[in-house]
Amino acid sequence: MATFGITFKADLPASRIVALTRQAERAGFTYGWSFDSHVLWQDPYPLLTLMATHTRRMHLGTLVTNPVVRDPTVTASLLGTLNLISGGRMELGIGRGDSSRRVMGKKPTTLERLEEAVHVIRTLTSGKELIYEGTPIQMKWAKGGVPVWIAGYGPKALRLGGRIADGIILQFADPHLIKWCLNFVREGAEEAGRDFSKIQVMSAAPVWISRNVAKARDRVRWFPALVSNHVVDLMARYKPEDLPVELTAYVRDRQGYDYHHHAEVGSDNALFVPDEIVDRYCIVGPAEEHRRKLQELFDLGVTQYNIYLMSGDEEKTLEIYDKEIIPYFRGRRAGRRSAPKAPIRESSARTSRRPRSRR
Repeated sequence: MATFGITFKADLPASRIVALTRQAERAGFTYGWSFDSHVLWQDPYPLLTLMATHTRRMHLGTLVTNPVVRDPTVTASLLGTLNLISGGRMELGIGRGDSSRRVMGKKPTTLERLEEAVHVIRTLTSGKELIYEGTPIQMKWAKGGVPVWIAGYGPKALRLGGRIADGIILQFADPHLIKWCLNFVREGAEEAGRDFSKIQVMSAAPVWISRNVAKARDRVRWFPALVSNHVVDLMARYKPEDLPVELTAYVRDRQGYDYHHHAEVGSDNALFVPDEIVDRYCIVGPAEEHRRKLQELFDLGVTQYNIYLMSGDEEKTLEIYDKEIIPYFRGRRAGRRSAPKAPIRESSARTSRRPRSRR
């Protein structure tokens, strides 16, 4: 079934985060997430505790944490405790690390360490014993475990998600790129003998609802700039022909990135981002355009659309989604994900060359 979520960067007063979370739950949002970048913003876990104690049904989690800012056993204990507080509603969103690492002058960690951390957190939050760095450990009080969502952009990370994750986090609302990503998720699932259709798929990006499209674009232009950090990282690790130009072309004029203005509306970080990329990566425009693009995403097999609720006027965004968007999708199922094996057709984006299929 098509579901909706919200994500905060933890720079709002806690009381407002609680109020927005309660408003979102009433509106039909079933997931609530928090960025985890402990230097830039408040720590997510106290905020998730407040969100858990002021909601009844909403599933909650990190979007995303990483394996190295906290020891995985600490993350397991935090989520295990919150699972007890929330009645089993916690979920883990995890990746290699971006702003929480780079703002300290450190690089993201490896996929190998990410996979190991997922195993540790899954096992400990289920109350089971494991050997950790040579010593048997067990959180006997923990129960239930947590679903694991892995965030990624590159083929290797996406295949890892297909092999081990309950859900995949794709940080853009571009149907063409989501289709490209899901091919690698499918490959990973098939390698592990898993049913690809059972893996949840999240499209996560900001939205702005307005008939003034120019204004809408400026409210969310920060997001493709945020994504560009991951794109630049990918370009350093893959051959150009292994990545779609729809993902890489727009970073050619990028002059750098100041993490102290990460995810900030109006930041100079986003000056290089063209309108076309904003339109592809986000959802902007009147309510009917939101419904159209969301339908396209759900038809591709996206199971959750997660609004990065951090572009301003958050209460109004939730109100419009409550009245004009979510009711339209209530009861509708996400499309079947077959991730076509034929080469993906070039999108309508203006590009100079066609990306080569990896299959």
